[in-house]
Amino acid sequence: MSWLATLASIGMAVGPPLVYADQAISIVRKKDSTGFSHDVCAILLIANITRCFFWLGDHYELALLVQSILMILAQLALLYICILYRPRLSPEGLGGSTRPLTFWQWPNYSQYIEFLAGLVLCQAILFLIFGRFETFVSILGFVALGLESTLPIPQLISNYNQRSLYGFRMSTLVGWAGGDSFKTAYFFLQNSPLQFKVCAIFQLSVDCAIVIQRVSYGNAPPITALLTDEDDLEEALVLAS
Repeated sequence: MSWLATLASIGMAVGPPLVYADQAISIVRKKDSTGFSHDVCAILLIANITRCFFWLGDHYELALLVQSILMILAQLALLYICILYRPRLSPEGLGGSTRPLTFWQWPNYSQYIEFLAGLVLCQAILFLIFGRFETFVSILGFVALGLESTLPIPQLISNYNQRSLYGFRMSTLVGWAGGDSFKTAYFFLQNSPLQFKVCAIFQLSVDCAIVIQRVSYGNAPPITALLTDEDDLEEALVLAS
């Protein structure tokens, strides 16, 4: 049984980051990130950075720490690709973000890196001050895993807004649903901290909702993906106003 446990640990460490490889390749081929919410990158980056600090206070399975490090690297690459091939009608492209401080809708990749560097610095300072307290470490775990469990929600909203799963790879959806099912079982079998179990169940339920969207909406291109010139752009802006 030990070799099965080793294979399961390797799968947990490597599998989730690899789920996004096909999504990245698809965006590069189409030269368009329409349909994929790069808020997914925000959730995964912030959650996995926080999870690394959680590990410093509560040494859970090493495979999960390796998974977090690999996921951070994978999402940094995917975020770069999403910005490089962002849709012309995106808030960043139109300069019409309604978020406070235009959060995660900045025009340049360097601004995202600056934010993440600031996040790491702030969390490092807080951990140095409060890391000795069990309550702080527990809260850190719930924040990290709770945030990660909201991962599918931006994609759920994006799908609803465009009434289509266009641009969102089926392989990514299968990876989410299958991976989260495996992850949930793994956490219970390995008796992982409570934070992992609760958040995994919630995340799996949202995955199921996106599967229902796939059946209901299909993956036909929305109007924004069909625009090819400036006249189309102006027409879309008029319709949206």
